[in-house]
Amino acid sequence: MTREVHVGVLASGRGSNFQALWAAEQAGVLGARLVCLLSDNPSANALQRAADRGLQTRLVDAGGKRGQLSETAQGEIVAFLRHHEVDLVCLAGFMRIVGRTLLEAFPNAILNIHPSLLPSFPGLEAPRQALEHGVKVTGCTVHLVDAGIDTGPIVTQAAVAVRVDDTPETLSARILEQEHRIYPEAVRLWASGELAAHGRRIGVRDRIDTRAPRANDASHHSNSEARP
Repeated sequence: MTREVHVGVLASGRGSNFQALWAAEQAGVLGARLVCLLSDNPSANALQRAADRGLQTRLVDAGGKRGQLSETAQGEIVAFLRHHEVDLVCLAGFMRIVGRTLLEAFPNAILNIHPSLLPSFPGLEAPRQALEHGVKVTGCTVHLVDAGIDTGPIVTQAAVAVRVDDTPETLSARILEQEHRIYPEAVRLWASGELAAHGRRIGVRDRIDTRAPRANDASHHSNSEARP
């Protein structure tokens, strides 16, 4: 019998996306089980939320420069995640850059949620960036984490219209509603093994084919599918 997929969460703040993942698990639609949560912030509400729901938690001293995780911190995180047999890592408002040690320990198995339609407005304060640029539509993105900042292959996105009277706070609130909707779905797709990679393009198996059609190719099978 196949073991259920274990998910470890890294969070730095209030933990609302953790709560959305937890709610999806309790509703039986996540397709995975949350087993632990780590934070670099002793004041993070996410730590208490996770503890209240029976998850193992750990506070990590990030060390290193601002925005970075020291090698020691990354090693501690990897050891904790492996102890709990984590298969998939979910960044949920984690305000640190994931380094090589974590990426090598969990290749193509770290998801992040970002409040913009990437590749537009990576980095901090994405809703404010969207307002300053005057875009009419923004949104949120779940992507696989790579060595860049919000540059990994995109798993799923949701659009949010920008209103004339929006502030960064009002826009962020509407984007967050969509984050809570698409993050559990992205986890479900990863856990189910339904994701298929075609270079940087990620789709659901048998629903995406990036090759141009060829004459007299009735079967049109692709050998490029692989779990990210």
